[in-house]
Amino acid sequence: MIIGIGTDLCDIRRIEKTLARFPDRFVKRVYTRREREKAERRPNPAYSYAQAYAAKEALAKALGTGFRQGVFWRDIALENLKSGQPTLSLHNGARARLDTLVPPGMDARIDVSLTDEYPLAHAMVVISAIPSVGPSR
Repeated sequence: MIIGIGTDLCDIRRIEKTLARFPDRFVKRVYTRREREKAERRPNPAYSYAQAYAAKEALAKALGTGFRQGVFWRDIALENLKSGQPTLSLHNGARARLDTLVPPGMDARIDVSLTDEYPLAHAMVVISAIPSVGPSR
């Protein structure tokens, strides 16, 4: 059962300008340490930052809160599974909000799709509730 859908489009040029103007302040406010390390290994970090930005925005929309009600940028982390598939991990306020949306006896599943074609990066997030495999909460 789908409990939230979010999408976001991010202009990579905007991220490039922000990185040039406020590099440390911007990345430390929005991105986790692992996201920063991954982006900085890339030839053009702005692409990676833009994709993560779009994914976080899309997730906040899927939660139905945006970045309000205790949901903060660094509570959402863009990661990759061993297969390379993107996923999002939620912490603190974002995790608490997700937990209020998932019915008892169900677990949350977050599907993420990312793409970029300069100058744009796009993310689509679908949050689903699936039957729990283990003991119910």
